[in-house]
Amino acid sequence: MTDPNCIFCKIVSGEIQAYKVYEDNNFVAFLDIHPQAPGHTQVIPKEHHRCVWDVPNAGEYFEVAKKIALAQKKAFNTELIRSQIFGDEVPHAHIWVFPLSTTVGDKNDFAGNSEKIKSNL
Repeated sequence: MTDPNCIFCKIVSGEIQAYKVYEDNNFVAFLDIHPQAPGHTQVIPKEHHRCVWDVPNAGEYFEVAKKIALAQKKAFNTELIRSQIFGDEVPHAHIWVFPLSTTVGDKNDFAGNSEKIKSNL
């Protein structure tokens, strides 16, 4: 199930390019294009669901978010990783996962930050 007008569905399909840091059969994680901090990642289900609470396999979903957070801890040498669930700016379930903004690094170094996260998964 996809929404042809959803930007995140277009990322899942490959219609829009993104710096993906993780992908499996059900979920994908990619860097946010307006990062709050280096490595700011969006974790989304591949199927279109309006809200996080609508995702049928929510436990698996949060395990993926945890996997990204643990990789970020190593990648950015920090103990503090934030996660936030909004859902109002893009109508597709998504979890923000990112180091606190005090993390040293360039938040706009998308290629470098994605490699740091991937190499720590």
